[in-house]
This record gives sequence, C-alpha cells and structure tokens, in this order.
Amino acid sequence: MPLNKPYGDIPGTTIFDADMARKGFHLNQFCMSLMKASNRDRFKENERAYIDEWPMTAEQKQAVLDRDYNKMIAQGGNIYFLAKIFSSDGLSFQYAASTMTGVSEDDYKKMMLEGGRAPAGNLYLKEHESG
Repeated sequence: MPLNKPYGDIPGTTIFDADMARKGFHLNQFCMSLMKASNRDRFKENERAYIDEWPMTAEQKQAVLDRDYNKMIAQGGNIYFLAKIFSSDGLSFQYAASTMTGVSEDDYKKMMLEGGRAPAGNLYLKEHESG
C-alpha cells in the first residue's frame, strides 16, 4: 500500500521521491552512462541498440527516443540525470525546459526573466481526472 503523499498533487509538479527514484532507476542509470564519451558515441551511432542494453520499460525507452522529457519525468526520470541526454544532443537546459513547457526557447527565456510561469491553468491531478 502506497504511503499517503500530501505532496502528490501539486499543480504542474512531479515530485521526485523514493518511489519515483525506484521507478526511474534504470532510466537514470542510462542517462548517467552518457557521461562517458564512448557511451555517448555508441548512443549517437545507434540509439535504439544502445537503449535496448538497458532494462528500462518500453515506455521509458520510447520517451528517450522521442526526447519527451515530460514523459521521462513521469516515468521516474530526474531532470538532473535527463540533462545528460539533451547535453549529448548539444542542447541547453533552457532549450529542454522550453520543450517541456510548450513554448519557444525565446519565449521561455522571456518568461523566466519576467518571474516565471503563472500558475493559471495548472490543475491538481483530481481536476484532470474529473475534467
């Protein structure tokens, strides 16, 4: 039985806790492997073959191939580990964050300079389920 997690329904937020760490263990270990140049080269040469060496779920593997960072986070990915993927692609943290928020990189930069994203539109999980 899962613990009661009062933080489990913060609008627009996925909390990386022990359960998420367990869920994303292999995904995050894959990401860490990209710290070695030889592994980055193997990944770039044949992404599917390299990913298939890791015991990730099919959904985690597809999220990596699609570079769907929101899905990777939902599957237990930690953004600091996922950074190894977009860094391997030669992309900035700012670029990756812009894709996660659905805005252009320039609009993301402007939004951050103006104080961040407005909470309007972020729903509690229970609101997603009822809507």
